[in-house]
Amino acid sequence: MNTVAGRNEATAIAATGQTKAATTPRIKLLSGGFSIDHPDPEHGERLMADALGVSDRDAMQGMLRQLVKACVNGQKPDAVNLSFMISMVKSIKPRDSIEAMLVAQMVSVRVMAMRCVHHLANADDIARQDSAALALGRLARTFPAQIEALNRYRNHGEPAITVQNVSVGDGGKAIVGNVTQHASVIVSVDAKPEAQA
Repeated sequence: MNTVAGRNEATAIAATGQTKAATTPRIKLLSGGFSIDHPDPEHGERLMADALGVSDRDAMQGMLRQLVKACVNGQKPDAVNLSFMISMVKSIKPRDSIEAMLVAQMVSVRVMAMRCVHHLANADDIARQDSAALALGRLARTFPAQIEALNRYRNHGEPAITVQNVSVGDGGKAIVGNVTQHASVIVSVDAKPEAQA
């Protein structure tokens, strides 16, 4: 990237108010592992733990190790994919360790799915096409299931129901705006079928 384009990109990000994303430190990939690239190591670790949604150093290190392994392309980790993965985890905002693990899986599945798309587009024989298509199909089905699992966990097991269209008769009252209510079903044991005429 040239310097002018880099300045324009930084200006565009600052102009849209998205400067908070820049506060997460980068990961420096080393021959024997990785380190958090921040002038104050302790503060850098806190920022990274917040970005990943974990509460302590061990959880943060473990999560980073797993993300580094998930971003391997060929024989070594890909720094660009790793930065993307950390950014996506941060943008989903996991609120506890369960969400952090699920979100890391979701991001990893997404990266793998896009890798399969690349393999499928560049496959030079039917066997490779079939293999890439099969893997892509499985990953593509897994991702929405993970999103649903995250939503259910966040809603304490209850699926959210959103009402979009409502008809109101004369004298009725309506709420204007989006209405979301958690589903709960009440079943009456004493219910008797009505007699048919």
